[in-house]
Amino acid sequence: MVSTLPSANQTTRSSLDYLETNGSDSPNQRLLPLSVQVNEQDHLQVGGCDVVDLVKEFGSPLYILDEVTLRTACQQYRQAFDQYYPGEALVMYASKAWNCLAVCAIATQEGLAVDVVSGGELLTALTAGVNPDKLYFHGNNKSHGELQRGIDAGCRIVVDNWHELKTLSALASPQTPATILLRITPGIECHTHDYIRTGHIDSKFGFDPDQLEEVFTFVAQQSSLVCVGLHAHIGSQIFELQPHEDLSAVLVTWMEAAKRHGLPISELDVGGGLGIRYTETDDPPSITDWAQVICENMVKACQEANVALPKLICEPGRSLIGTACITAYTIGGQKTVPGIRAYAAVDGGMSDNPRPITYQSLYRVLAANKMSAPLSETVTLAGKHCESGDVLIHDAQLPVLVAGDIVAIPATGAYNYSMASNYNRVPRPAAVLVKNGEASLIVERETDADLIRYDRLPSYLRS
Repeated sequence: MVSTLPSANQTTRSSLDYLETNGSDSPNQRLLPLSVQVNEQDHLQVGGCDVVDLVKEFGSPLYILDEVTLRTACQQYRQAFDQYYPGEALVMYASKAWNCLAVCAIATQEGLAVDVVSGGELLTALTAGVNPDKLYFHGNNKSHGELQRGIDAGCRIVVDNWHELKTLSALASPQTPATILLRITPGIECHTHDYIRTGHIDSKFGFDPDQLEEVFTFVAQQSSLVCVGLHAHIGSQIFELQPHEDLSAVLVTWMEAAKRHGLPISELDVGGGLGIRYTETDDPPSITDWAQVICENMVKACQEANVALPKLICEPGRSLIGTACITAYTIGGQKTVPGIRAYAAVDGGMSDNPRPITYQSLYRVLAANKMSAPLSETVTLAGKHCESGDVLIHDAQLPVLVAGDIVAIPATGAYNYSMASNYNRVPRPAAVLVKNGEASLIVERETDADLIRYDRLPSYLRS
């Protein structure tokens, strides 16, 4: 992808220019959170909080989550489905994007259900106060214990394969049946990274469409299972609308087949996958436009099949929280390879944002403590880890940097915290929630003591 930013010798531009391209009302179409400003100190502000001051108080790297942006995205999804779908609809937060107590609490306060994919995510959502009636338990290899926890919690369980289906039917009983949805691979292609394209036939997720008659027959014979819905998901970080148009007709066809087997199907889950803006060249549809396509095509598919409207479910994750967060870093050492490249190292990297090394993901960066300084340098922003591929941004446009400067990478709300690790035994960062000039700690920074908390040294190895 070619950047539209100026080359290093065009020094008339600054980090302020990112704010000028940040005008959309749809959070997923913005590069930065809704609340960003620049204060009199020429510092970046989010949620009324000075990013430099936040780093002084909470350290860096630091995830900074804007509450207004997250809540606005939740509201836009709900309002769009209320506007464009005449039947019952449910917006669900795909919490794998960022699952922690505060984020789950905000989602449920905004009227969203929550999608979890592990026992840990289930525990977090329940602890945050999510009603089990609004919990959907996904995952392609849920353990025996996780399935039992799902049954005990009373949430809906999205069944992914035969092993899970048979295990669940044995764990549940006619007295305490499991309420389930069946995940089916739709076979719909979309243009996204191979690792996050889950709708095509060659996927680890979901029942193969050729197995459906056998699956429906089996489920109909299980008194311990109540199958209320079908689920399909076509991928993630998608900018196209056509695949979503196709999905509604496929789901309605499957729903009618399931009903012929006596299954009480009333819910159709179309998944999520709407993309966000990571760079100024990204151009995703708005939340409202995406929701309108989903709703109108489900109505059309039901009318053509002459069937009643189902409860329509969607499960956005990235497009709810991705652009609500920025990550702040402190600049450390720098290196120039004459005629080749200039490096500037930050105090984080692949342990707090594995997406560049995993997906070759592109990001932008702002000079948070010198927003109006000219973008005079072409710099590769490197992480601190002992890995040559630990590079956050290649050839970033930045001002002249010195050790101690604060830089901020936007659009880091989705999958950064979730996929963070302790590579090289680096403690994972803290996270703060900002709003109206106040910052609340929502994830504590790990300490060195945390890193060895679960280590055990056999007695024969002790000196």
